[in-house]
This record gives sequence, C-alpha cells and structure tokens, in this order.
Amino acid sequence: MNKKVSGKRPGPVVLDVVGKELTAEDARRIAHPLTGGVILFARNFESRAQLVALTRAIREVRDDALICIDHEGGRVQRAKTDGFTHLPAMSRLGALWDRDVLTATKVAMACGYVLAAELRACDIDLSFTPVLDLDYGRSGVIGDRAFHADPRVVTMLANHLTHGLLLAGMANCGKHFPGHGYVEADSHVAIPVDERGLDEILSQDARPYDWMGPAL
Repeated sequence: MNKKVSGKRPGPVVLDVVGKELTAEDARRIAHPLTGGVILFARNFESRAQLVALTRAIREVRDDALICIDHEGGRVQRAKTDGFTHLPAMSRLGALWDRDVLTATKVAMACGYVLAAELRACDIDLSFTPVLDLDYGRSGVIGDRAFHADPRVVTMLANHLTHGLLLAGMANCGKHFPGHGYVEADSHVAIPVDERGLDEILSQDARPYDWMGPAL
C-alpha cells in the first residue's frame, strides 16, 4: 500500500476500484495527486462489514478522497442486502404525488434520509442522486428512475429527497444535465442526440436545475 496522502487539495478525477477489496494497483491510482474521489458499484459490495472495510482501506490511502456511489433506489441501488433498505424507484413517488401530494413529499424526504443514513454509516460521502430527468416514456435507461413528466413535480420531490439526504449528512449530485429523458440512446454505450431546440430543452428538461439552485 502507498503511504497516506493528506493535506493537499483533492484532484479532479473520480475513479473506480476493481473489486470488494483494495488492490495494490487501486491504492496506487487513488494516491495519485489528480485523484479526488472513488465511485463504488455493485461489484464492490458483498456485505456491510466488507463495505466498511473497503472504505476504511480507501481512507488509509487518501483520507481526503470523496467516496461516492450511484444509489438512487429502484434498479439503481448498489447495496441491497445485509440490512440495507430496498428503496422504491422514484417513479413510484411521482405516482404517489398524483394521488396525495403531502404524503409524496414526506416519503421523498424519508427515502433521502434512509438512503443517506445507511451509506454514511459505511463512510460513504456522496450519492449521485436524484435523477432530475423528465419521464417522457422514451428512454429505457431512465424509465422508472425519473420522478415524473412535469418539471415542477420533479423539482418538488427532488427537493424533499435532497433535504432528507442533508438531514443525514450526505452530499449529493443531481443528474443528468441538461436532461436524458427525451433521448432514446443509452449514454453508457452511445452518444445521445436530442434533436429538439435548445429553448425547449432549457424551458422543460433543465428547469429542475434552475429551480433547485444551490440545493444541488
């Protein structure tokens, strides 16, 4: 293992690690001065104790590294066993909003709090959530990850979820600017192109980013 690097400003690169334990090569890359964070995936999780050991090993190399995870609920939840709560897909909160606005906002905040509290207990700093894309019914990769088709509803539910995250001490990052819901291509494997005009995208899809402001 490399010696712990501390006292310097973290770099701009967020990288992944190979498996459930830190390798010597992982440690070498994390110690690089351009590294600012580590993102964890499902392949990095086996149990709560193992996850805590992994984050501790990362801290031993870089105590200033930002440890991140894609943990939204629904089908994008990296830790699902060993006591982690199965969180709903965000579209279920949107459907609840259509029936009962007050309950939907309370559930959104509770989801954010539970998500953050469980991850913070494992020394994870940040989750890439909430999804702020609009549900046009076009994107398979977004699908039920989106709260709603209405940017106002997306903003309200995302605000309440973010408040829950903050109550449990977790930073977050909304996504996918300026909007992934209208395009059909999966940006993990292709370059999506939105053929609509910029004004339409900014007036609809990008609205939640504008309205949420510093909360993101």
